[in-house]
Amino acid sequence: MATNYANRLVPFVAPALPVSPQDYAARDFDKFNSILRLYFNQVDNVTRRLVVDNNTMYAVYTVATLPSAVTSGKGTRAFVSDALSPTFGATVVTGGAVATPVYSDGTNWKVG
Repeated sequence: MATNYANRLVPFVAPALPVSPQDYAARDFDKFNSILRLYFNQVDNVTRRLVVDNNTMYAVYTVATLPSAVTSGKGTRAFVSDALSPTFGATVVTGGAVATPVYSDGTNWKVG
C-alpha cells in the first residue's frame, strides 16, 4: 500500500538572522524582511494543515494514513475523517464518513 504524505506536517528550523550592521541601509532591511517572510510562510503552511477544534489543533488524517500508534507514542492525539461507527475507547476502524478525534494508547489508535 502506498503511503499518503498529504497530511504529514513537515518540520522546519528557524532562520539564522543576519547580524545588524552599524549603519542600516535599505538593502539590509530588505534582506532581513525576506528571511522573515520565508520563515513565516513556512509557519503559515504548517498551520494551514491543522484544523482548529475548540482551540485545540489536530492534524486531520484518514484512518489508513494515520502514522503508527506505536511510533507516535502513547497519548498522541489526531483527528480522522472516515471512522466507521466510532465508539469511545474502541480501536478506530476505517470505512465510514464520521469525523472523530483519536488517541494512541501506545499500540492502537482509539476513539476519543
